[in-house]
Amino acid sequence: MSAEQGTPGRRRATDAGRHSIEEILAASREGIERVRASALAARVEAGAHVIDIRPATVREPEGHIPGATVVERNVLEWRMDPGSAHRMEHGPEYDDEIIVVCNEGYYSSLAARDLRDLGFHRATDLIGGFRGYRRAGLPIEDSPTRYVD
Repeated sequence: MSAEQGTPGRRRATDAGRHSIEEILAASREGIERVRASALAARVEAGAHVIDIRPATVREPEGHIPGATVVERNVLEWRMDPGSAHRMEHGPEYDDEIIVVCNEGYYSSLAARDLRDLGFHRATDLIGGFRGYRRAGLPIEDSPTRYVD
């Protein structure tokens, strides 16, 4: 499956037809530099926005990445889009790096792809998701730094 118009990590195939989730996931990651847990703090220090899209049923018992903003997946595009009437206050700009976090690093690849479709060309995700971050022994907090509803 090739990416639309040669843009890295695009959502749609240029050819019509059925595609497996594995093909769609691979296309969403094509040409994208995903972030390792060990590099996350440096990326945040450099100004990256960490967006946690995990559902509350997972976030609450497992904890939160320090500095991350929780945005429910069903409203992500509306809260992030600078042109949206429902944009979150102090949200990222189109040229900012955005690192999306899910449970294990699959759904976040698809969400980052959708943010790139909105124009956030530096949107990527965390390899291994929150659980990979936790396995790396990195700091976890009981409460989110910021929650946007």
